Amino acid sequence: MKSILLVEDNPNDIELALGALASETYAENIIVAKDGQHALDFLYRSGQHTAREPGNPILIMLDLKLPRVDGLEVLRRVKADPVLKHIPVVMFTGSGEESDLHTSYGLGVNAYVVKPVDFSEYATALKMIGRFWTQINQAPSVLVLGEGVEIQ
Repeated sequence: MKSILLVEDNPNDIELALGALASETYAENIIVAKDGQHALDFLYRSGQHTAREPGNPILIMLDLKLPRVDGLEVLRRVKADPVLKHIPVVMFTGSGEESDLHTSYGLGVNAYVVKPVDFSEYATALKMIGRFWTQINQAPSVLVLGEGVEIQ
């Protein structure tokens, strides 16, 4: 099942994102993690996610400012992990700070988008991000990690 992991702590932004993505067909499931630790637990199938089905999301939309574990640390761990590093990560954040932008790209983020304030622009941005990374971008269907290990 194709899924997108939305890592967002603001309830209003979650509601807007789910509403904007509800009509899209590029993912069957939008998983919401309300903090960085919850996102890591999902990705590593730990904590409350130990019983979840194997497989990774096709896209991670990650907020920068998160409780418990911030977005930069989530990004750092994802891009340092040989199994997770190929998942596209889009920093979708309210921060337009140049230092956040540089740090994110330095850690391997695939795109950095500042959240629009206007609802229709916000919805359009989310749909465009999802469409690009799930339908337009060419990603390998099977990743070979060496030693004969494959991830699908």
